[in-house]
Amino acid sequence: MQAARSQVNIAKAGVIAARAYPNPEVTVMAGPDHGRYPGKDTEGPFSMQRSVTVNQAIENPFMRSARVGAAEAFVEAGRASFDQARTDLAAQLRVRTYELLLRQEQAALEQSIYNLIEDVRRRIKHNVERGEAARFELVRADTELQSAENRKQAAELTAQRARVALLQFTAGALPINFEVKGSLKDSIDLPTLEELRKEIPETNPEILRLQAEQERTQLRVDQERATILPQLNVLYTNYQDRQFTSNTAGLQVRIPLFYQRRGEIDAAIYDSARIRQTLDYRRYEVSQLFEAAWQALQIAQRRVEMFDGGLIKEAENAVQIAQAAYRFGERGLIEFLDAQRILRGLQGDFLLARFELQSAAAEIDRLRAHFPKELIPE
Repeated sequence: MQAARSQVNIAKAGVIAARAYPNPEVTVMAGPDHGRYPGKDTEGPFSMQRSVTVNQAIENPFMRSARVGAAEAFVEAGRASFDQARTDLAAQLRVRTYELLLRQEQAALEQSIYNLIEDVRRRIKHNVERGEAARFELVRADTELQSAENRKQAAELTAQRARVALLQFTAGALPINFEVKGSLKDSIDLPTLEELRKEIPETNPEILRLQAEQERTQLRVDQERATILPQLNVLYTNYQDRQFTSNTAGLQVRIPLFYQRRGEIDAAIYDSARIRQTLDYRRYEVSQLFEAAWQALQIAQRRVEMFDGGLIKEAENAVQIAQAAYRFGERGLIEFLDAQRILRGLQGDFLLARFELQSAAAEIDRLRAHFPKELIPE
């Protein structure tokens, strides 16, 4: 971020340099004056002669206008690059934050499963001690409990790793014990598909940067073409010696007779064409990235609606029925564990669907450069 901001400041300094007028050149020459032949007029001490010449370049207004315009376009390109850096940073921060929430939700899910299996294992142990259940049931429960504990510990470590990664990403700006005020259920407010298709080409920072680069290269072509015009310098000379004082003025004209900068002009034209072709491709690529992100958003939205539509509730009811049936001896431990595994799988898929929904929304906001800019210092 600091480097991108420095690029903007460098470009602004370039505008100051482009608007500056050329400095005059002053040449001073002096030396003793001796007579070549002896005579009455040359007797006596020698004299000094001196000359002062001022050379002021008259800048070509067409070349100056193109140079200043190119420098200003470079500032716009730098600002677009800075906005791109901020947009990418905001999108990555958003995705990493929701990833942390996802890992925390997964850890909480594994903790609840562990507590449930531990409770079942406690009851099985009690039944085995009273001779109401075979010891094989206790061995199976111990195995399931150990597996649930391993998954719980892995989920907790993954959540901790996501927290550390977020701390590293923010360069230590967050306290160690920070808490995220958010949820995977956060609402998503996006414009309609047609509005986004119109908005993204007009707000995407990379497209704006390439547009500014194209304008700059086109002005560079104009600048190179303006250099083939004759260049003028105004000259003024003051000469003094023992007998005379003279003031002369004149013009110095540089005529591009033999070389008219054909190479530099062609290079500027090809560079402008390269930027234009890159801009056309990037517009197409950004539109395809948006279409893919929109499709991912729709798929994730449908998955969330499917889980919210009763799938999770039905699986929870199935686990409760299987647990009650197991308590009364109508079902075995395997049926209960199978129902619990189905619920765990659905709950895990539900969390992933919500995370994918938030990630797709973050990608769309990245492409449209939409993020809370007021929270970022200029």
